[in-house]
Amino acid sequence: MKKYKYILFDLDGMMVNTDDGVFNCVCYAHEKLGYPRPDKETLKKYMGPPLKYSFVNFSGMTAEESEQALAFYRERYSVTGLYEGHVFEGIPELLKALKDSGALLGTATSKPEEYAKKILEHFDIAKYFDEITGATFGDSRAHKHQVVEEAIRRFGSPDKSEVLLIGDRKYDTEGAHKVGIACFGVYMDCAEEGEHEQAGADYIAHGVKELTEALLK
Repeated sequence: MKKYKYILFDLDGMMVNTDDGVFNCVCYAHEKLGYPRPDKETLKKYMGPPLKYSFVNFSGMTAEESEQALAFYRERYSVTGLYEGHVFEGIPELLKALKDSGALLGTATSKPEEYAKKILEHFDIAKYFDEITGATFGDSRAHKHQVVEEAIRRFGSPDKSEVLLIGDRKYDTEGAHKVGIACFGVYMDCAEEGEHEQAGADYIAHGVKELTEALLK
């Protein structure tokens, strides 16, 4: 594959396994609203898209209920859920190697930027990033393509042919392509088989080891 000067990483499910934190907070929100606890397959769908979208489309909530569910989610997440997780094996080494090679690294996550910074600092990988870009708490930067656009802007709006997004869900590819950059789809824990191919990811890997081999060869 070609070399990219600017490399953006998704966070949830790509660099950090945040399943426990996300799932526990989603369940907490459901319980507070009197909804039944989602099953495991439904919970996996929450990894990737914005939470309000997920509460409506995967749990059948109304738009008004999704707003309240998001508030309950953040009530727990901001205190406890934020730190329930672990960095995937090989990610710190990959980030260091990319930095040493001269690449400029950034994030493009649908998680609120404030949370993203705290998570990356907590797991000691914030030091590898030149820019940390996430969603806003409101709707001004809620969708993936909006986050990607802002991440590119913070790098000085370089030629988009020099920018690559690395993510673990179809939403990453959709967001990247909407902006006009390439996407590397990586099968981690949550993507369904064939998801990256159907989304049209420019590159595909199964796990961090294959991703590393592709990026550094």
